[in-house]
Amino acid sequence: MIMVKKLVSRDTPLAEITLRRYEKPNLENRRDFIKKVCLSIGLLQPGDSRDVIVDIFHVLLDTKQELDSDTIQKLVIEYRKKSKLELHGIAQSNIRRQLRRLRELFLVEKIKNSYRISENENLHVIFEEKIKKFYLNSIVTRVEEYFKALK
Repeated sequence: MIMVKKLVSRDTPLAEITLRRYEKPNLENRRDFIKKVCLSIGLLQPGDSRDVIVDIFHVLLDTKQELDSDTIQKLVIEYRKKSKLELHGIAQSNIRRQLRRLRELFLVEKIKNSYRISENENLHVIFEEKIKKFYLNSIVTRVEEYFKALK
């Protein structure tokens, strides 16, 4: 008897984004505010206890300069200690993985071995030009193609 392996089809998306709507922004606690931004665009899941991406984003927003991943890690550790947060997710490999996720959403760019907020631009401009007009529009256009093809 000859066994034939079944191929499993993997539908890997070319692009994806999660958008969530929360209450209007409250600027009293900057970390909570950045956390809501991360939740709103799917960088963080509701209820996640491992939220180091919030602190990485926070460090990059506050320094406004190019930083290598080692410096980002050190600043994140300092910030989490100062804020009395547990030191979860601070391994260098995880810091780099979270930086890649921020890059995939065009919020952060890598220049040589350093990272910064894309083009040192205002986040609202990045959202408008890169996420809303380019990334989101390309996803919506493709979904529309699927719906049109169903007739």
